Amino acid sequence: MKWIFGLLISGLAVLGSCAQGTNHENKTATIKKVMETPHMTMQQPTSGQTDTATLANGCFWCTEAIFEQLDGVISAVSGYTGGEVENPTYKAVCSGETGHAECLQIVYDPSKISFDELLEVFWQTHDPTTLNRQGADEGTQYRSGIFYHNAEQKAKAEKYKAELDKSGAFDRPIVTEITPFTKFYPAEDYHQAYFDNNENSNPYCKIVIRPKLDKFQKVFKNKLNKD
Repeated sequence: MKWIFGLLISGLAVLGSCAQGTNHENKTATIKKVMETPHMTMQQPTSGQTDTATLANGCFWCTEAIFEQLDGVISAVSGYTGGEVENPTYKAVCSGETGHAECLQIVYDPSKISFDELLEVFWQTHDPTTLNRQGADEGTQYRSGIFYHNAEQKAKAEKYKAELDKSGAFDRPIVTEITPFTKFYPAEDYHQAYFDNNENSNPYCKIVIRPKLDKFQKVFKNKLNKD
């Protein structure tokens, strides 16, 4: 996942995107406007109810560090979905031969955070227009995907994707796949809470994840867990 050459390119790409100024601000504002447009609402959650979302938007080291900070997210587990092989290993997934995507299995409290809000974070924190890659991470395992658990999640994902394409938020068409969820395999233990456990030891955390996390925290400061 993280060859040194790829690491440096990814770092430069992330830092460059942070410095885009007005273009980045316009994209953020456009996505926010689209996501705030009234859509169908899910059934009102009852007390103690939880729901699940499965999202793929690049390296799960980065995405887990982001989603676990949202108020209402109970757990964000790194893993694999969308493939054909049972119990895939990280090495096998990286080969591109299993068909799996690196993803997060997110369990959340819908009385605190909605599927719509999770989708807004999803769209804002990766590039959904690059096919099978994010930055220097390239391969089908890094594809952008929403693996829906019910008809309402499917309808919302498709509607937002179409509206974001129409809005001009992105310079290119969105290539995010929207497919039914089948099975989730948790990644190996050393991938879980990777940023928390390796921030000071792995340069990738400092060069790639930390700038992305700082940008996320600035845009979504009102949605962060206060604990």
